[in-house]
Amino acid sequence: MKLRDRFALITGASQGLGAEIAQHFVANGASVLLCARSAEKLREQAQLLRPKLADGARVVTVVADVGEPKDVDTVFATLRAEFPRLDILVNNAGVYGPMGNIEDVDWEQWVDAIRINLLGLVYCCRLAMPMLRAQRRGKIINVSGGGATNPLPAITSYAASKAAVVRFAESLALEAKNDGIDVNSIAPGALNTGMMDQLLAAGPEKVGQAFYDRMKKIADEGGTPLEVGAKLCVFLGSDESNGITGKLIAAQWDRWEDWPQHLDELNDSDVYTLRRITGRDRGKTWGDR
Repeated sequence: MKLRDRFALITGASQGLGAEIAQHFVANGASVLLCARSAEKLREQAQLLRPKLADGARVVTVVADVGEPKDVDTVFATLRAEFPRLDILVNNAGVYGPMGNIEDVDWEQWVDAIRINLLGLVYCCRLAMPMLRAQRRGKIINVSGGGATNPLPAITSYAASKAAVVRFAESLALEAKNDGIDVNSIAPGALNTGMMDQLLAAGPEKVGQAFYDRMKKIADEGGTPLEVGAKLCVFLGSDESNGITGKLIAAQWDRWEDWPQHLDELNDSDVYTLRRITGRDRGKTWGDR
């Protein structure tokens, strides 16, 4: 029960990874406020979670589009009314956005993906920070992914927004470093969810044959289990991870369970962050002064 008596807000929590995170949080004793755009799916998740709640824990749902500031205002008003505090914010809501060459995709859809993936996440953090600073403790977990560390031709709004999420989290971590607030981003792996279905439905003509073939192979093999990313979120939401902040953590590949044993070394280094690779980093002698 690593999260007993903790109060968490999880966005995009009606299905997929968000729903899996909610299940793991409840199993570890937390009360959760779930928000998503589908009222029906939120009701279904709440019904699944309520029998599993620890004594005194609660599940609350709010229908909201995190890309709409007024909706996020409602989410936080509900949180303040229903919960005594906020301990953990999980920014999971996200979309792929339009797929295709930048000159061909619908511009409004491209901008909309930035609105949801980046601006909605930042606004959630903006409203959470005064609450967390006042209590001088808290955890913010941002779901980023491979779009932050690899170029994704034909899915450029997703890639741009997810890279921005990581750099925002690194910057916010420094803003909050003296307030007992840890801010991290996670890459949960290639998940076999509705977003994967959307990518495959777009077809190789939109996302490129090589990328399509790679995603199709991952989907056929089942993808990364949702529980891998959810377990990382439990770790980052718990006291076990205190002091780990400003990092991009790959749920499937990083040995994050061992990081608390190396906290000073971790925080004195730029490992697990976004950085520019110079020529000298790759043994080139002609590119740097």
